[in-house]
Amino acid sequence: MNVKINDTWKSMLQPEFDKPYFEELIRFVKDEYVKSTCYPKGNKIFEVFNLCSIDDLKVVIIGQDPYHGEDQAHGLCFSVNEGITHPPSLINIFKEITTDLNIPYPKSGSLEKWAKQGVLLLNATLTVRAHHAGSHQNKGWEQFTDAVISIISEQKNNIIFLLWGGFAKKKGFKIDKSKHCVLTCGHPSPLSANRGYWFGNKHFSKTNEYLKSNNLTLINW
Repeated sequence: MNVKINDTWKSMLQPEFDKPYFEELIRFVKDEYVKSTCYPKGNKIFEVFNLCSIDDLKVVIIGQDPYHGEDQAHGLCFSVNEGITHPPSLINIFKEITTDLNIPYPKSGSLEKWAKQGVLLLNATLTVRAHHAGSHQNKGWEQFTDAVISIISEQKNNIIFLLWGGFAKKKGFKIDKSKHCVLTCGHPSPLSANRGYWFGNKHFSKTNEYLKSNNLTLINW
């Protein structure tokens, strides 16, 4: 399988690309993109890896599914393309950042600047059919992204994993907490945030405190 992906990731993930489940997954995805409108665009499916090399990796944020509305998804969890209205979860993420770090609310909903600083914005499922949330779940993506998390845990040290909500926490079971920092809280969706499970988590300042303690460059959130 010839996947267009950053070389630093490709060398580590090639064994996954060669497995039968991944071949079947790619056949399913290609068929879906031919038959239906799917997101993100084909050339952005692996954008999360192309914007953040494993050599520069500092933080991992785990999402569930790409946005399924028009022009929203572009390969990074919680992020939307420039000029797109901010979805509710992203609004709550930005609200927490403004109070945690005392900085202005961002105009752009694109989190590419985070990715370029070493934040891996990884959805558990990398594709979705338009207007059908969860439509590409249980086809193999979860096995692939579990492998990504395991490789990061095994190969890297002092990575900060931000696990928001029950789904992300389950994806984080394979993380070696003796060598990485794992921060958990509720999901930033309104349902969770309005019940008091999101606001005040201070994950963004805590991330930078951990980076500072390990003599690493801070993230400009």
